[in-house]
Amino acid sequence: MIDRYSRPAMKRVWSEENKCQKWLEVELAVCEAWTEEGVIPLEDMVLLRSAKYNHQRMTEILVTVRHETNAFLTSITEQIGPEGRWLHLGLTSSDKLDTAMGLQFVEAGDLLLQDMDEAIEALRGQAVRHKDTIMMGRTHGVHAEPITFGLKVALWWEELRRQRARLVEALATVRVGKISGAVGTHATVPPSVEDRVCQRLGLDVATVSNQVVQRDRHAHFILTLALIAASLEKFATEIRSLQRTEIHELEEPFDEGQKGSSSMPHKRNPELSERICGLARLVRGHSVTALENVALWGERDISHSSAERIIIPDACLAVDYILSIFTRVIKDLRVYPERMWANIESSLGLIFSQRVLLALVDKGMAREDAYQIVQRNAALGWDNHEDFRQLLKSDAEATAYLSVEELEELFDYSYYTRYVDDTFQRLGLLPAKVAV
Repeated sequence: MIDRYSRPAMKRVWSEENKCQKWLEVELAVCEAWTEEGVIPLEDMVLLRSAKYNHQRMTEILVTVRHETNAFLTSITEQIGPEGRWLHLGLTSSDKLDTAMGLQFVEAGDLLLQDMDEAIEALRGQAVRHKDTIMMGRTHGVHAEPITFGLKVALWWEELRRQRARLVEALATVRVGKISGAVGTHATVPPSVEDRVCQRLGLDVATVSNQVVQRDRHAHFILTLALIAASLEKFATEIRSLQRTEIHELEEPFDEGQKGSSSMPHKRNPELSERICGLARLVRGHSVTALENVALWGERDISHSSAERIIIPDACLAVDYILSIFTRVIKDLRVYPERMWANIESSLGLIFSQRVLLALVDKGMAREDAYQIVQRNAALGWDNHEDFRQLLKSDAEATAYLSVEELEELFDYSYYTRYVDDTFQRLGLLPAKVAV
């Protein structure tokens, strides 16, 4: 199936070829460090720099030895002769595996941050464009009081910026290397080699380790991806809700020639937003597995390994993918202000109930009495589909405190949006007010 949202760059990061290439980079960086330590002769290092792994040969060897690192090393040493003895000197498999994964996290993180920047910019554009586009605010799915669509999107924009900050922090925890030997004591490879290797590779040193880089780091990263996906699901769920036929205030992009149903030609389904929601569930599931990978026996067991071969690439691919979908949805979102206005008016003034309540209290009426008057008229309007505003004007108890003219002044939609600019200034989406 052709998918315009497929992400080949992220697939390359987590491909077997790139993983093995990163293994080789780590092995050679260790050899360079040993050379600087005076252990490996320079002439041997010159030959080692030309080393290449043979993926096909590695696969053949793996059938017999059933150990990836040994198969990988043998596929190299078969080609370069006796100088190959220096490869993997003093290391354990996880020195190579976890440090190489740190390099993959760097590449994956760069792609994810770029994705987030594009999504954040798309949200910024819609927030500013629709800053004053009035719409119905809903709580529990029921009309509450007016907001603007720009304010709704500004909230999303700020939330995704928080998620980006979390991602930066999480990436810092996994961009580490570990070259400390079988149980982390450096008995066979001194800390100076670890320092040189990580510096050469652009990674931080895991300041203390056992046989592995500790999996709380990886759990932090996957949990952060789950948080990002949760926010995207939240936004996509709202778009889906507002695309419902009865509401129809928004519509995700629907291309010319696209079909929404095999049987009903009229259908325009929010399938992109639904796809985001479905994959967000997948990433959340991976976060549970990542948490369970934290606890290992002693200095290490292998129970985490098989699971994270799936969950780490999968979570990165899923979030990369749904970010690309979300950005397109937001950029090309169809917004229907006329429909928003019609929906506001559909409740025939009920949304002014709190304002009338507060005005009655301000005039000296007990709050309980004021609430009863407002709720009584609201119930009549709701049940009989009558205009709440006219009902209040005809209510003697209400007009004893508020004249018809005063009531009319209360029925002003701009009252609800008069501080939207202040919020946008707080967010930095509008220039701050200049003190006079």
